Amino acid sequence: MRPVDALLRVLREEGVTKVFGNPGTTELPFLDALAGAADIEYVLGVHEGSVVAMADGYARATGRPAFVSLHVAAGLANGLVGLLNASRSRTPLVVTAGQQDRRHLVQDPMLSGDLVGLARAAVKHTFDVQHAHDLPVLLRRAFQLAVRPPAGPVFLSVPMDLLAEDTDVTLPARSTLAPPGVAGGVAEAARLLAGARRPAIVAGDGVGRDGAVAELVAVAEALGAVVHHQPMHDGVDFPGTHPLHAGALPPLNAAIRETLAAHDVVFIVGCHAFMPHHYTPGPAVPDSVTVVQLDSDSAEPGRNFPVALGMTGGIRATLARLAEALAGRVPRARQRIAAAAASHAARRAAADAAALAAYGPAPFDPLAAVHAVVAGLPEDAVVVEEAITSGVRLRSVLRLDRPGSLVHTVGGGLGSGIGAAVGHAMGRPERPVVAVLGDGCSLFGLQGLWSAARYGARATFVVMNNGEYRTLKETLDAWRSRATATGHYPGLDLATTRLDFTKAAEFFGVPAVRAKGLDGLTETVAKSALPSGPLLVDVPVTSHSSHR
Repeated sequence: MRPVDALLRVLREEGVTKVFGNPGTTELPFLDALAGAADIEYVLGVHEGSVVAMADGYARATGRPAFVSLHVAAGLANGLVGLLNASRSRTPLVVTAGQQDRRHLVQDPMLSGDLVGLARAAVKHTFDVQHAHDLPVLLRRAFQLAVRPPAGPVFLSVPMDLLAEDTDVTLPARSTLAPPGVAGGVAEAARLLAGARRPAIVAGDGVGRDGAVAELVAVAEALGAVVHHQPMHDGVDFPGTHPLHAGALPPLNAAIRETLAAHDVVFIVGCHAFMPHHYTPGPAVPDSVTVVQLDSDSAEPGRNFPVALGMTGGIRATLARLAEALAGRVPRARQRIAAAAASHAARRAAADAAALAAYGPAPFDPLAAVHAVVAGLPEDAVVVEEAITSGVRLRSVLRLDRPGSLVHTVGGGLGSGIGAAVGHAMGRPERPVVAVLGDGCSLFGLQGLWSAARYGARATFVVMNNGEYRTLKETLDAWRSRATATGHYPGLDLATTRLDFTKAAEFFGVPAVRAKGLDGLTETVAKSALPSGPLLVDVPVTSHSSHR
């Protein structure tokens, strides 16, 4: 079997039916082989940033590693932001880049470079394939590593002449790996949690990735413990309308510490170190709190704060066993649930009232605009969020219960939203996708609209258009002292007049409309339930919200 044939065979056996890529000369042997492979589709993106974002969205939608083909050093460099996002969000990807022909690498040919060195800081693991007989083994290894906790992207540099070799290689059989089992320490965890007077849970994105939302609900109800999502969570890790759901923790150590200080025992599940955004002095967890931590990654428990008990194992399996161990042990659980329900219902009602009070003509208050979007969401919609300032307001009124209904990247590399929405629509075509995007974020990933049009993605792109980098202005205002505040924001305005995203969409072949009223915006979003192709909605919003 030739090396390139072995590559295709591994892809098929690993369940790959789509290759996300942007091709170049060093990938021509692979493209030639794909021409005869009707069962594997090449999904084209016109920029590598969009390519990796599409693969990320597709992997999350399908629950399987996505396969990415990039072009030599330049293409890999363009895709690095997406790989950084995938690493932070624990998305399994297998990524290849074609290296220049080895027979003239010594001459430093065009576009050649240290691909492994370039990728190393952005991915979980790298392989520099130098021998044809190693390619099948390393591909198998890459797919295994991509899903092994902590999941993430794995990179292989593959010289073009290696793929073109007419030599026989051996293909190792695919291995079947058992999922992680129940962590040790469940009995002790149950004792510590059942003895808490004011218990709380932090639901990390590992819960959603492991399909363990129902099991976490059972643990929370057995304790009567309020549940916070991790800061800027990437998915639905606890139902948003559940009486115990207390919202997401803010991405600041000081604010996290203030919230957790109200509790004596905190159970942290599948959460990567809180990842604060702006610096505030002091730890995220106060010394007075007893912490029980569960993660599938053995490096997490005790990583950034001391724990009374750290457990490593399968999140879903361990939570199920813990729920059994806690059943009937906390007599006050029902009282706690009732008290939390009243408090959280009042908070949600206040958020809705503030949004409704801000309704008005265009340009819209951003809180009112996102509220109008939420009001139109189809029941089975997937929300892709990359809106920064409007995104924070969106989360205050967004209450998603169904696992897999939210896609975000805590990685922070801008430009992922459009591509992620396209990839998710490909992976779950039966569910409508509504992407809520900032105008600045959209400009970083605008090329993804080309793929949305080409593949007829069932996605509605809602661009919150304020014509500026609003989040940076707000952060700069907070950082400046009153004595030095000038009201001048160098480099933070996108245009002297508001950008027209309908024209950008039409250039790429995506139908577009501009929202003229909030009722119309709700109606437009509701129509995303129809099995149609992509649509972009340009939503003019004000710079400041009347409610922060």
